Amino acid sequence: MWTQQLKIDGMTCPSCVGGIEKKLNGLPGVEIKVFYPEGMGLLSVTGESSLKSLIGKIEDKGYQVTVLSDTQAVKTSLVDTVASNDSQRHVAIIGSGSGAFAGALKAVEKGAKVTVIEAKDIIGGTCVNIGCIPSKIMIRAAHIAHLQQHHGLEGIKKQKPVINRKKLLRQQQTRVDELRAAKYERILASNPNITLVKGSARFVDAKTLIVDQEHGKYTQIIADQFLIASGASPIIPAIPGLSATPYWTSTEALTADTLPAHLIVIGSSIVALELAQAYLRLGSKVTLLARHSLLRHEDPEIGAQLHEILESEGMKILDHTQAEVISYKKGLFSSGKFTLKTTTGQVLKSDQLLIATGRSPNTKDLALGQAGVAVDDEGAIIIDDHMRTNKAHIYAAGDCSNLPQFVYVAAAAGTRAGINMAGGDATINLSTMPAVMFTEPQMATVGLTEGQAHKQNIITESRLLPLENVPRSLVNFETRGFVKLVMAVDTQRLIGAQILAPEAGEMIQTAVLAIHNKMTIEDLAGQLFAYLTMAEGIKLCAQTFKQDVKALSCCAG
Repeated sequence: MWTQQLKIDGMTCPSCVGGIEKKLNGLPGVEIKVFYPEGMGLLSVTGESSLKSLIGKIEDKGYQVTVLSDTQAVKTSLVDTVASNDSQRHVAIIGSGSGAFAGALKAVEKGAKVTVIEAKDIIGGTCVNIGCIPSKIMIRAAHIAHLQQHHGLEGIKKQKPVINRKKLLRQQQTRVDELRAAKYERILASNPNITLVKGSARFVDAKTLIVDQEHGKYTQIIADQFLIASGASPIIPAIPGLSATPYWTSTEALTADTLPAHLIVIGSSIVALELAQAYLRLGSKVTLLARHSLLRHEDPEIGAQLHEILESEGMKILDHTQAEVISYKKGLFSSGKFTLKTTTGQVLKSDQLLIATGRSPNTKDLALGQAGVAVDDEGAIIIDDHMRTNKAHIYAAGDCSNLPQFVYVAAAAGTRAGINMAGGDATINLSTMPAVMFTEPQMATVGLTEGQAHKQNIITESRLLPLENVPRSLVNFETRGFVKLVMAVDTQRLIGAQILAPEAGEMIQTAVLAIHNKMTIEDLAGQLFAYLTMAEGIKLCAQTFKQDVKALSCCAG
């Protein structure tokens, strides 16, 4: 056997790796591991193939190959191997977020040893570091700032809040660090059956990963089973000029220590709306560009009412508007300015620009083709309800898969993958999956909208109850929003709920459990609900299918 390191020039993307490895690894007695972006190849030969002939096969694909001398070559000892053994099942997990950790803990519980691979400097994934946790802290701060000026109670002086963004950010990041330490780092440190490997993972074949690490070091991981939980990253639209500007994604928006005088937001779904309202309430002027209308995939009543509410707070919303060209001019003595030319002919200027147009699965650098793992047109890994890919020993969970991009879905999927890798039969049922957006008022939904039900040929009845009919909303002096329930006529069962209310995220679980337990509207209307609560609005809405709640006394059962 002989080993030789090669310098391979001309690779332009990670997929080049797969082409070279496929070309040579199919030859008897030949194995090559190619490392991008280092432009290196480690060639091991036990057969009769000559170095010259193998180099020729690489150069036939359009690359330039240089044979490195012994002093230049990386010793094979730098390629560590983490392999399975006969006594303990080995599971390799790509990613370290909620889906990955849920899968790791369940796999260990079922007797496996686990190797977790993380490319980023910190573990924990999106939710704790740059998503759910910091965003909800920022939204809470914005809510309190808003209440100081706009509460509905007489006798309490309204006043403009004094905002110290640096202090808010410091407190926010301290809590992020605490939760990451408690929920990820300490768990990892205390569990001897979970090993962390830092670096970028990619498949060599269906049983092997190569992890590119710092200082030219590589780790080869051979495992019995794999869980891909690599998450997702912000989608950056191909708008001319955008890439040359210092635009924000949600990551930068959550960690900025100053408030822009004017923020333009491109996007009209959950992340865009949450951050747009938070910055508005903290004191920035905000203009939002929506390709279509707000939350166009939800019940139309939600987007329409939320549009009115946000505009009443001072946000400028431009429906059916896109940016055609974006430019940025840096100021000499002040912050620079963004200029956006729009499809409607308007020219907009701002101090900062936030791109919040969705998230794309982190799969393109994994060389999934080498393992034969199928993905959809968006690059999401296709899995069944057992979290299996088309390769029986490879599973996926979370935002890198074709599941809905919610952290609790990722964690549930990771747990079920851990069970199934040990021979279990756990499935995930999304028919009663709640979705929540933490604007004010919040949006929360579960089950089917009327439109979705009709596409499934389900005949429905629905009722929409404005919050002015909910006693708790009245005493809170906050009646913006509604509760809407959808019933299947043939069974009289609740099949969907859409809520726009200050505590919709807390309310929605009542509807989740009602749908899960196949309750009829009459069952729901007859339940005891505590008074005064926002959740009582669900009962009242259920009562409207047969009664006029305005004619009922308080607490009428």
